[in-house]
Amino acid sequence: MLEFKLPALGADMDEGTLLDWKVKPGDTVSKGQVVAIVDTSKAAVDVEIWFDGVVEELKIPPGERIPVGTVLATLREPGAAPTPAGPSAPHRASAVPPRISPAARKRALELNVDPAGVTGTGPGGAVTLADVEQAAATVQTPPFAAEPAPEKIDRQAEMRKAIAAAMSLSKREIPHYYLAETIPMARAQAWLTAANAGRPITERLLMAVVQLKAVALALRQFPELNGYYREGAYQPAPAAHLGVAISLRQGGLIAPAIHEVGDKTLETLMGELTDLVKRTRAGSLRSSELTDATITVTNLGEQGAELVHGVIHPPQVALIGFGRIGERAWVENGALSLIPAVTASLAADHRVSDGHRGALFLIELRRLLQEPEIL
Repeated sequence: MLEFKLPALGADMDEGTLLDWKVKPGDTVSKGQVVAIVDTSKAAVDVEIWFDGVVEELKIPPGERIPVGTVLATLREPGAAPTPAGPSAPHRASAVPPRISPAARKRALELNVDPAGVTGTGPGGAVTLADVEQAAATVQTPPFAAEPAPEKIDRQAEMRKAIAAAMSLSKREIPHYYLAETIPMARAQAWLTAANAGRPITERLLMAVVQLKAVALALRQFPELNGYYREGAYQPAPAAHLGVAISLRQGGLIAPAIHEVGDKTLETLMGELTDLVKRTRAGSLRSSELTDATITVTNLGEQGAELVHGVIHPPQVALIGFGRIGERAWVENGALSLIPAVTASLAADHRVSDGHRGALFLIELRRLLQEPEIL
């Protein structure tokens, strides 16, 4: 019998609330399929299963808050016969639930609204956040049946606690070292302007994807920066899955992963980055996007500072930071001029790499950003 447990969706997660099951006993599932939705301190996450099998029993009912590692369901291997007692009944009604967005589902749980009884006004009859709140507002509860309202969770406070816990763990256990390199950006800017000249606004590339691709290609020569430190040993990753630090409108940040960045075109990366930012801020992410990042990249953008000293997100072993691109005094061939430049920084784990290799990585990153056409 196979056990499907609640995964740790990041180093800062200790527990989560099961919002919904996307499968029922008897269903055949494949590796990577979304089988449940779990609410964390940061977002409602589509949780994928990591093996093939047939659902035998759902152990946890929706609405229950459980610690990481709790068995959510049991499955039997493909082709195996059911247990003599047969599959157990699911913990929810057997009727198929209506289509509902993750944000609306989470809000329905908070307001104690049954989505099955809500008329959806979204595309294809999907239940929206507004539908749930409207349904909650129209419910008339008799005075004698009133119960104390559940304690409202301060999501912002919970997120700050989670971030603080992860960063405290990082600074306590990881011997950081820091390096920085100023990179001229005139050639990259000129190339990007030319590349965007014939594109509609909605399809234009951002400098952020140029930087992401350069990081991924540079990492191919420095595998000691791309992987995980677990159980006292370093595990290099076979590909660069870059965690992208995304700030949330209500405060805080999440760094979900874009997978296999080095093998994708800039156009593909731009589409995936746009989608990832949208879903992150809507609170709709997949578990693999929260667990698979092999290194994190934080980009402060045009409104940011010149330099960022990042904190590594365990079990990763490095973080790349880009400050804002601005005019800098520059000497070349004995002549002084003003050029656009960016400061790229590296925070790395001294248990795995040293400053010499880190410096060579930044030099390679600088070289790639001087040849944007090869990206």
